[in-house]
Amino acid sequence: MNSYTPFNHPSFRRSSVTDGRSKAVQQPFDRVVRVVTSESLFRGTHEIGIEHEGSMYRLKITRQGKLILNK
Repeated sequence: MNSYTPFNHPSFRRSSVTDGRSKAVQQPFDRVVRVVTSESLFRGTHEIGIEHEGSMYRLKITRQGKLILNK
């Protein structure tokens, strides 16, 4: 297993910090990806709901620390 994070992975180049919880990271071909920490999304819980185009999705942290997205 590697020790890469979104901020030190070779495919990302840091461009600017947007606030304390998320960062804008510039990718190759000048695309900017907004990176948000799981801690800021979940705020101490293990499951959140995401509404997308009229559907509800559940994003969960498993006991092993992995993320699972269900519709």
